[in-house]
Amino acid sequence: MKSSKFIQFLFIGVTITIYGLNPLPAKANISESKVTAFVEALKLAAPPIKPNDGMYSQWQVLPNIIPSWTKQCLGKELTPTAFDADKTAAQKTVTCIAQRELNQQWKQTNQNEAQTIRNTACWWMTGNYNGCKSGTTAEYVKKIEKLYNK
Repeated sequence: MKSSKFIQFLFIGVTITIYGLNPLPAKANISESKVTAFVEALKLAAPPIKPNDGMYSQWQVLPNIIPSWTKQCLGKELTPTAFDADKTAAQKTVTCIAQRELNQQWKQTNQNEAQTIRNTACWWMTGNYNGCKSGTTAEYVKKIEKLYNK
């Protein structure tokens, strides 16, 4: 009788240990459709393209970041001019970077979609996730939110 109680306690102890040591499930990444909607909102919110304005593609990306982003996302560095000329490469790159940042903020905000979009829109414009509470940066974030939610 004592051995059966011991086996029961051993079984319970092992079960608790096994399940207790398993890590909690990782937070899922933001959905592809949300990334697509955000990338489209970025494009629609971008200022009108002007010749020689120093920005590249429909997303108006700064030239100094293009080589590293394209290397990371496409496996090869593109010059700003090549990036501007290749709409597919530009879209893939912007989507890749947006997805990276959205996923980070999705986890950071405990899957709060509205805050994820606001933080990432702020980052896209300023390089910081916070601080877009007034002025032109706040207007830009609101514009992204509105376009994203359409």
